Amino acid sequence: MTRRAQDDFYDYVNGEWLETATIPEDKPSTGGFQDLVTTIEENLMTQFEEWAKNKETIPNPHIKKAVDYYELANDQTRRDTRGTEPLKEYLQVITTIDSFETLNEQLYDLSLANITLPFDFDVMADMKQTTQHALYLSPASLILPDKTYYEEDNEQAMVMLQEFFEMSVALMQHLGHTRAQSEAIVEQAMAFDKALVPFVQSAEERADYSLMYNPRSIEVIKHYSERFDLKQLAERLVDTNLDTVIVTEPTYFENFAAFTESDHLPLLRSWMYLMTALRYTEYLSDEIRILGGRYQRFLSGIKEAKSFEKSAYQLAFSQFSAAVGDVYAKTYFGPEAKADVEHMVATMIDVYKKRLENNTWLSDTTRQLAIKKLDHIGVHVGYPETLPKLYDRLIVTSKSEGGEFFENVLTLSKIRTLAHFEKYQEPVDRSEWGMSPATVNAYYSGLMNIIVFPAAILQAPFYSLEQSSSANYGGIGAVIAHEISHAFDNNGAKFDENGNLSNWWTEEDLTQFKTLAKQMIEEFDGLPFAEGKVNGTLTVSENIADAGGLSCALEAAKRETDVNLEDFFVNWAKIWRTKATLAYQQLLLNVDVHGPAKLRANIQVQNLDDFYEVFEVTENDPMYRAPEKRVHIW
Repeated sequence: MTRRAQDDFYDYVNGEWLETATIPEDKPSTGGFQDLVTTIEENLMTQFEEWAKNKETIPNPHIKKAVDYYELANDQTRRDTRGTEPLKEYLQVITTIDSFETLNEQLYDLSLANITLPFDFDVMADMKQTTQHALYLSPASLILPDKTYYEEDNEQAMVMLQEFFEMSVALMQHLGHTRAQSEAIVEQAMAFDKALVPFVQSAEERADYSLMYNPRSIEVIKHYSERFDLKQLAERLVDTNLDTVIVTEPTYFENFAAFTESDHLPLLRSWMYLMTALRYTEYLSDEIRILGGRYQRFLSGIKEAKSFEKSAYQLAFSQFSAAVGDVYAKTYFGPEAKADVEHMVATMIDVYKKRLENNTWLSDTTRQLAIKKLDHIGVHVGYPETLPKLYDRLIVTSKSEGGEFFENVLTLSKIRTLAHFEKYQEPVDRSEWGMSPATVNAYYSGLMNIIVFPAAILQAPFYSLEQSSSANYGGIGAVIAHEISHAFDNNGAKFDENGNLSNWWTEEDLTQFKTLAKQMIEEFDGLPFAEGKVNGTLTVSENIADAGGLSCALEAAKRETDVNLEDFFVNWAKIWRTKATLAYQQLLLNVDVHGPAKLRANIQVQNLDDFYEVFEVTENDPMYRAPEKRVHIW
């Protein structure tokens, strides 16, 4: 079969791979990002086994805690023997709640114990004063992936809910309830969940994260509910009197009484009981671990549960990801690669700066503020200099000390929760990473105005010293510029050089920017994919970042002496190669702010004139887009 770049560029680059690629039984997809995850996972699983067998090779006290925790997690015999007993004991506190008065008396302890509640308090930087922390109040999560699934006659949702129901009833029976009791608990929990739906936001609404900044006085918070003493709980969590709390979704809390009336207590209690139980199934016997993940596997089309050994590793990694990532990065990521990537970042920032200086649709005022923001972007490559202070506080009681896995889980959870709320009274640490160095990803933080590139993503196909510079710019270069572009997408553009939510645009410039953003929405909106359609509004921020990133990376590639634009474009398509289950693709269409990988690869190259020249694309080819329809923002 002859594949032409002019017909379908993604297929031209990845078609042969797609024909032979196999999705692992325990994953929803495979491809560029996912293959790297698998390789790193395998390397670190081997490393954990070596550490466990040869304790003298453990490099530091933090890794010792991780290994002790891993050994407990990986003791299937002990976990199977204990069955659901640890969870039964943990859940007893919920079963004793016979009134809202009783619930309020225990609310602080329930919060520290991470019992699921119909709201969530969180500490993060204040969006308008990012050197300081603020307390945020958010709604509970729904059972279905998004509120749009709850629309009448949604047959897909009915199948999902039936799967959830059957899994949950089985779990309740394992916890000692009769079939009739189990069905009653799950039905009540699902009824409470449905009561929340009218008041929560959809994924599309949450995609504009500046809208989550809604400061409310503590007295307003107090009056949201007569049943829950939210004021008292908030002030106990942060150990101080409060003036203001940031409410992420005011509509939800303005209607809080609608689903927390006294006659809703049985529904609420069943919902708390079930949702908390499901949260902890992965820490129990292998049978319960597999059962508890059944619904999520169904949503993504995953055929089999991950192995017990892999699950044990992942649980240990999630608890100690910064410490494990630090060792990983220092083992696999050398100074030569770090210097080369930092050179690429500097080049990309310079490209962006010159583009801003030469921009024709921004006024001088807005242009200078945009350049000021660019000049202030913090750049983090490879791994952070220090681990979070929290790691010194983590405690693991090892197997040799008589420790039990579930009890260690609860201990670490409480330590983390206490430390998290203590941050409220501390200044924001702008050097702290939000991602492990062993994570295959990258991010831009609007609140910090920083870009972060963990060591794990700084390898082939994204980056390699063995690849041409053009291939590297088409891979990690485009990712780097993508993250820089987030500072100027429809979300990032609302934050200034210090990460503060602040409108630094003139009215005319903002109007023009919204017009260009609308063009990007229209370019993707309604495109058919996986028996559904792309939501251009949901994905606009990532599409703007892709467009700016690819365009700037292309210009940077041209600055190198070994420029090869075919290498550049081919590697861009290669990093997006993905093979996924239909269920997973459909799920992402509804909830993910990123567009489908194939469309990210194909649509963005159609906006670049060089693509047409390099691959001789003409107006008679499917990959052609008329010049007046090509979207250019940055």
